[in-house]
Amino acid sequence: MAISPPARSWRNAWPRTLRPHRRRRRCCPCPCIARLRRRGYDQALELARPLARALGLPLRTDLLQRGRATAAQTRLDAAARRRNLQGAFAVRARAPLPAHVVLLDDVMTTGATLHAAAAALRAAGVARVEAWVCARVA
Repeated sequence: MAISPPARSWRNAWPRTLRPHRRRRRCCPCPCIARLRRRGYDQALELARPLARALGLPLRTDLLQRGRATAAQTRLDAAARRRNLQGAFAVRARAPLPAHVVLLDDVMTTGATLHAAAAALRAAGVARVEAWVCARVA
């Protein structure tokens, strides 16, 4: 199977010094129900699949879920985004928790989504959460 261009770029750029730690990492796409409904696919998941495969990271789509629907964030400022996402993510109780999760999303604007998702993972017992994104918007 072909590797997507973003996954190939990340794989090639990933420092060799970090590669030994991949045995402990699990890749988890940031879930987004609204995008899935609106577009017919979840871009974080579509990016995570080839990236996890290319880097040899187990993909865990069973760890995190949206606990509740949230308003669109497009027109919200940073403080409103944080309030909007409070309690929006939940860790699935039946999923065994890894010690180290790579949380993947397509775009980061204020970081509110990644922060809320990481907070849910940490509260459930995940020791370390890394946030990886394809694009950063200022």
